[in-house]
Amino acid sequence: MTAAEMAAGIPDGAVIAVAASGGGLVEPDEIFAAIEERFLATGAPRDLTLIHALGFGDRDRRGANRFAHPGMVRRVIGGHWTWSKGMQDLARENRIEAYSLPGGVISLLLRESGAGRPGLITKTGLGTFVDPDNGGGRINTAATEPLVRHITIEGETYLHYLPLKVDFAILKGTYADLRGNLTFSEEPADLDAYAAALAAHNNGGKVFAQVRASLQPGALHAREVRVPGIMVDGVHVVPEQSQTYRGGYDLSLAGRLLTASDTPPDLPPTGLKRILALRAAEELVEGAAVNFGFGASAGIAAIIAERGQNGAYWTTIEQGIHGGTMMIGNLFGMAVNPMAILGATDQFDFYHGGGLDVAFLGMAEFDRAGNVNVSHIGGQFIGPGGFIDITQNARKVVFCGTFDAKGSQIEVEEGRLDIRRHGQIRKLRDQVDAITFSGAQAQKRGQTVIYVTERAVFELRPEGVTLTEIAPGVDLQRDILDQMDFAPILQDPRPMNPEHFRP
Repeated sequence: MTAAEMAAGIPDGAVIAVAASGGGLVEPDEIFAAIEERFLATGAPRDLTLIHALGFGDRDRRGANRFAHPGMVRRVIGGHWTWSKGMQDLARENRIEAYSLPGGVISLLLRESGAGRPGLITKTGLGTFVDPDNGGGRINTAATEPLVRHITIEGETYLHYLPLKVDFAILKGTYADLRGNLTFSEEPADLDAYAAALAAHNNGGKVFAQVRASLQPGALHAREVRVPGIMVDGVHVVPEQSQTYRGGYDLSLAGRLLTASDTPPDLPPTGLKRILALRAAEELVEGAAVNFGFGASAGIAAIIAERGQNGAYWTTIEQGIHGGTMMIGNLFGMAVNPMAILGATDQFDFYHGGGLDVAFLGMAEFDRAGNVNVSHIGGQFIGPGGFIDITQNARKVVFCGTFDAKGSQIEVEEGRLDIRRHGQIRKLRDQVDAITFSGAQAQKRGQTVIYVTERAVFELRPEGVTLTEIAPGVDLQRDILDQMDFAPILQDPRPMNPEHFRP
């Protein structure tokens, strides 16, 4: 099929599930472009529902931006929104019904819906903004329908995410044979492509896929097929298809070509980000299963690679990657020389079940109860992605972020920090704007929770948020306590390692 034929087959009001992630990861942009072109020319299809577990796009034209036109979508259920300012604007202006659920929950919910089960039952999301007591994942007033509710099983409270009815799944693979069997063999991840296809096919809907080439029947090894042809209704071949926004195909990202180099794929962090990464890296334990989030915490992966210690830890990311040298920046979610690539649904099962020893995530702000907000920042909705799935279920969580923001002037000197001007925005709040991580739930689960900033380190203990470390050169009262909205518990805080403060 051509992309235009696929676009022409999508009616008004259709529910579309997308399996894609940032940087162009398995993003079928040719099909998206055709849908957008048809809408701009004819006004159809309109009133669509778009479902995506992870964020996708380039903050400009591609990915979710293809759908960010007034009238084109009626509802969006998205795990992460930051790659499409247009869609964020539509949500803020109440021009769409905007919802956000944890990325892993959406992936697993697609699978449960496709399997005919009555939704997803999990504790993931309790106490956060997706809890019905805190809004149920609604991110504007146009969103009124409940997508999640509380249920009780043997005296324990769970969240019941209601099943999804999907009409179309739109995917991107590497090859398809003439029977429709689809492989992702040269892509950096599979994501939740099978779950999305299952949800559409078993609901009587259709599955469209964009691929690099079509092959004769029998050309694909059975073990390579990720979505069988019985579930695929149309294939669009794009010979010039690229693996990511970077262009071309790098087979080391797909684990099909082992590169000799084990150097970091991007420059290691510098300045304050390096201090955060070095201090957070102290929480690593050899052999531990770890996860790195997007943003400041991703610098820890670069530090590990810089030290040549990739084999010392079992690194994972929610896109389904195990091992390898993690990419950072716009290609976050991929790895050079990965040891294993699973489906995102399998990876989130691993996370939800407690498979992570330690997770390193960013933080926009945290408060006196130990709650962390990364989803609602400066009046803009960002979304959690896999943040809630990861942080709520790891044994130890290390949050990384600067102490304040906007206008701060800080110099890193030989073994000390010189704070010359404080930022205008406080990030250690009396109460965060929205709860993306619940301190109360962490206390119930007995998690170890640490908050790393460039000038101080805190820990969530039964008695409350406790200041445990102070950077050399920092004045406790002037630079820390006077810049917080709440008073932390003080129990003889020790100095941070001065070796982290070398220019």
